[in-house]
Amino acid sequence: MKEPPSLLDQDNQKYNSGLRQLQGMQLEGGLATVRCAMDQLAFRSGESNGWSIHQGNDKSQLPREDPKPKQPSDMEMMKEKFAKLLLGEDMSGGGKGVSSALALSNAITNLAASVFGEQRRLEPMSADRKERWKKEVDWLLCVTDHIVEFIPSQQNTNGVNMEIMTTKQRTDLQMNIPALRKLDAMLLDCLDNFKDQTEFYYVKKDSDNSDKGGDQRKDEKWWLPTCKVPPNGLSEMTRRWVQSQKDSVNQVLKAAMAINAQVLTEMEIPENYIESLPKNGRSSLGDAIYKGITVEFFDPDTFLSSMDLSSDHKIVDFKDRIEASIVIWRRKMISNNNSKSHWGSAVSLEKRELFEERANTLLLILKHRFPGTPQSSLDISKIQYNRDVGQAILESYSRVIESLAFTVFSRIEDVLNADTAARSASQAGTGSAKRNGLSAATATWQERLPSYKEAEKESTAETPTSMTLLDFMGWNAADQKESDDKSDFFMGNELHKDSTKVPPAATNKKLSYLEKIENLSGLRSPTSRH
Repeated sequence: MKEPPSLLDQDNQKYNSGLRQLQGMQLEGGLATVRCAMDQLAFRSGESNGWSIHQGNDKSQLPREDPKPKQPSDMEMMKEKFAKLLLGEDMSGGGKGVSSALALSNAITNLAASVFGEQRRLEPMSADRKERWKKEVDWLLCVTDHIVEFIPSQQNTNGVNMEIMTTKQRTDLQMNIPALRKLDAMLLDCLDNFKDQTEFYYVKKDSDNSDKGGDQRKDEKWWLPTCKVPPNGLSEMTRRWVQSQKDSVNQVLKAAMAINAQVLTEMEIPENYIESLPKNGRSSLGDAIYKGITVEFFDPDTFLSSMDLSSDHKIVDFKDRIEASIVIWRRKMISNNNSKSHWGSAVSLEKRELFEERANTLLLILKHRFPGTPQSSLDISKIQYNRDVGQAILESYSRVIESLAFTVFSRIEDVLNADTAARSASQAGTGSAKRNGLSAATATWQERLPSYKEAEKESTAETPTSMTLLDFMGWNAADQKESDDKSDFFMGNELHKDSTKVPPAATNKKLSYLEKIENLSGLRSPTSRH
C-alpha cells in the first residue's frame, strides 16, 4: 500500500506550484518580444514581416523598409522552364502531359503573346521586354543545335582513307533558323526606328483629344489607340520614310509566311484528320464551290469575288473546305497510282490534278489577301499531333514572327490612313476657301461693272442705224448681184458655188475675253492663210 504524503511533502508541493505561477507571471510581459525574435529568426533571409526589435526603455516597434526580393538567376529560370517542358506542361508528374514538340511550340507561342501582346503602338519595346524575349527565345531555340543528321565523310588517318558518319545540324533547321533570327532582328530594329519621331502620336478612345465625328475608327478594333497626325498631314519626308518602313515590314511578313507554309506542308497529316473527311471532294466543298472550281475556264479572282468572305469565320470555313478537298483528291491520286483504290473513281486522274492545282491557287491567294486570319483545322491538327521537335520549333517561331510583322504592318497602315484623311480634309478645306473667295470676288466685280444688257441698250441708243462692212466699203446688193452674174458667165454656176463658200476662218464665233484683248492689242499671232 502507498503511504499518504506527509506534511513536509505537502508544503514542498505548494511551494513548487507557487514558484511556477510566479515564473509564469514574470514571463507574460516578454511574450511579445519572444514572438518577434522568433519571427526574426524565421525570416532572417529577408522575408520578415517588416518589424524590428529595439532594446532599451523604448518598446515601440518601428516599421522599416522591405528588402528587395531576391531575383531568381537565369540558371534557375532556365531549369524551371525546361523542367516544365520535360514534364509536358504537367507539373504534377502524373503522365498527362503533351509531347515535347507540342510543349516547345506552346512555350514559344506563350512567350510571344506575353512579350508582344501589348504592342499596340509604333514605338520601341521596353528594355526589359526586349531582353526577356531575346534571352528566353535563345533558350528555346538552343534545342535545335542538337537536332542533327548523319552524313558520310572521309578522313585521312596515316594515309588511309576512312569513310565515317559525322553529325550535322538538320538541313531545314540550318537554313531557316538563321533566316528567322534575321527577320526577328529586323522587326525589332523597325520598332526602334520610331523612337525619335514626333509627327504623329496616339490618344485613347476616352480621352479629350480623341477623334470625334467622321474621323472615328470605323473598324472593330475599338481597343486600339487612335493615331493623330498634324492637321495638314505628315511631311513629305516623313511620309516617304514611313512608306519605306511599311515596305520593309511587308517583305518580312512575306518571308515568314513562306517559311511557315513550307513547314506546315512538310508536316505529316494526322490520321484523326483523315478519318474525319468525307468520301469525296464534292461533299467537302458543296455543290456551289465544286461547280465554280470544276468549270472549263477558271479565273480565281472572279471566283473569290463571288464568295462571301466578309468575316474571319467565313474565310476559315472556306479554307477548311478547300484543304479537305485537296487532301481527298491527293489521296485518291496516290491510291490510283498504286492500283489499290478503295474509293469509287468517277473523275479522271488528269482532272483531279487540275482541280487540286486550282484549289492550291485559291489557298495561296487567300493567305496573301488575308494574312491575319486564324489557322485552319488542318493546320491546328498538324501542330497538335506533330512529333517532330525541329518542325514544331520552326512552325511556332515563324508563326509568331509572322504575327508580329502583321501587327507592325497594321500599325503603319493606321498612320498612313490617318495621314491620308488629314490631307484630304485639308485639301477640301482649302478648296472650299478658294471657291468662297472666288465667288465673293466675282460678286464684287459684277456689282462694279454694268450689266451686258444695259451696255447693249446704251450702245443701241447712241447708234440707231447699225452699219456693216459693206456699207463702209461702198458695196451694195446691186453690185453684188452684178458680180455674181459676171462670175456665172465666165466660170459657170458650179464653180461659182464652190468659190462663194465662206472659209472657216471667216465664220462668226463668240470670242473669249482674252481673245478680244489680243485682237485689240495686236499681240495675237496671225492666222493661217486660206
